Amino acid sequence: SKVGEGILPEFIAIVNYGAIALIQLELGYCDTDDMDVDKALALYDRHVGRTRELMIAKNHDYDEAWRGMRVHSYTDIILQKLMRTKQIEDNNGVTIMSEGVDANYQDMMNYAVFAIIKLTED
Repeated sequence: SKVGEGILPEFIAIVNYGAIALIQLELGYCDTDDMDVDKALALYDRHVGRTRELMIAKNHDYDEAWRGMRVHSYTDIILQKLMRTKQIEDNNGVTIMSEGVDANYQDMMNYAVFAIIKLTED
């Protein structure tokens, strides 16, 4: 890395940008400041909390299968989810059998959390 940033900060950024994307999906896009810090933090906490609840439910259903995966696999899945999100947006949100953009953002966030856990476990 020429910039000196590691992979861990990138996965943390995916979590944060995913939360921001979920907030934008809820409120719409804005070109000006439209909320104070307290509202922004409340929205962030709510979306991260919902995403965490989803992760716990799926983790239970899949019996912690993520623990046997490599960090590279999380990256691949995040990239697949990103491409799927772009397809859904290109189709103006219309899907036939897929979950919506919000579910893809939540999945990206959760796989990033799995990577963070794997990268920081002793």
